[in-house]
Amino acid sequence: MDKINLIIGREYWTRVKSKSFLLTTFLAPIGIVVVYGVLIALMMKGSDDTKNIIVLDNAGLTEDFKLAQGNLKYTIADASLGELIKRYEEKEFDGILELPVLSSEQQEYKMTYHSDEQLALDESQAIRSAFRKPIRNFKVKALGIDEAQIAKIDTDLELSPKTILEKDKELSSMTSIIQAAVGGVVGTILMMVILLFGQQVMRGVNEEKINRIVEVIISSVKPIELMIGKVLGVGLVGLTQFTIWGILLTIISTIAMSVLGLGGSEAASEMMNNEMASSAIQNVEMQDKMNQILKELSAMNWTMITSVSFLFFIFGYLLYASLFAAVGAAVGDDVNEAQSLVMVVSLPLMAAFYIGFSALKAPNSSLAIWSSIFPLTAPVVMPFRLATEPPMWQIGLSIILTILLTFFMIWLASRIYRVGILMYGKKASFKELGKWIFYTG
Repeated sequence: MDKINLIIGREYWTRVKSKSFLLTTFLAPIGIVVVYGVLIALMMKGSDDTKNIIVLDNAGLTEDFKLAQGNLKYTIADASLGELIKRYEEKEFDGILELPVLSSEQQEYKMTYHSDEQLALDESQAIRSAFRKPIRNFKVKALGIDEAQIAKIDTDLELSPKTILEKDKELSSMTSIIQAAVGGVVGTILMMVILLFGQQVMRGVNEEKINRIVEVIISSVKPIELMIGKVLGVGLVGLTQFTIWGILLTIISTIAMSVLGLGGSEAASEMMNNEMASSAIQNVEMQDKMNQILKELSAMNWTMITSVSFLFFIFGYLLYASLFAAVGAAVGDDVNEAQSLVMVVSLPLMAAFYIGFSALKAPNSSLAIWSSIFPLTAPVVMPFRLATEPPMWQIGLSIILTILLTFFMIWLASRIYRVGILMYGKKASFKELGKWIFYTG
């Protein structure tokens, strides 16, 4: 055990003190905040390019039409299409929107935009949206339909869930959405962490083998001790990095929000209130939805979600990291050989990731249930389902099987590791790997 502790310490401190670790650990959160801040600013700012569009209205749709909508400025034409084209050539405006004659029975209406510049997707959508209501109003008047009667026909439908046996449990129409969102985030993070740090173990083992450093180390410790120490050491590095990222992201986000006027000051709060009041989204209905979302989040069993997710992270990482360590020991500097074995190890993780998203839609389907119990896919699929509170027997069985398979895979990987780490110049085919497993020398 002392030798394993020494290897863990060596792996941990060697990586933690490296420049790459320090740079990625302390610069990555800043980069994330800056990138997201710039993206949010650009999204809120919108396009600065104003397009002046001449509307040739042959249908009479612009009587009550707004001439300024976002970055699109409309002007009603006072000339024929031929004359407008000549004026376009003199760069008086950016394009000509031709509205043909519209009939009350017409089911498809084709507008034509004359310009040498291609419209952006959002601009094309904005033009269609701008004329959707005028076309509707035109048809209502043309057909002599009473607007009040139409308003009575439109009916909003809502499906409200209600439990039968679990009378103390409250459900709402937002429950499944919030559960899917939480499950998706938790499952995705676990999959990425297991894959990322598992491959770090493989690269570390492979580098030591290629540089023949392992020949010196193996003279003092057993191969299985070296493998376990390396797996645990890299795992602790991952936990350290994610802990620091969590702390730094919280601090930087708080500072950034304060600097941008989104903090807790009265002036900032007043500015936010004014912004929300001026936004069409911030209405009573949206406020009710936000309150419902917060209520759903607070009602979740976070103790169970975090504790079970942590267990699956630990044993899922140990399971796959040991396999990646075996791959690193089995291959040499042949890139193609390494990629083929990495694909075999990564395939269950990738399959679990896609099954997990399927489980968000149907968390109690046969595929979701058995994939969350099967130990190779359980470390990813079960976290996707945790927000829906699956039965405890499924969680318990999944954990037990994952732990058993983890210990078996560690033993299996150690058999490959002890031979492969000192094997050079021989291709690690699946037949050779089988021989290494049962080798008794």
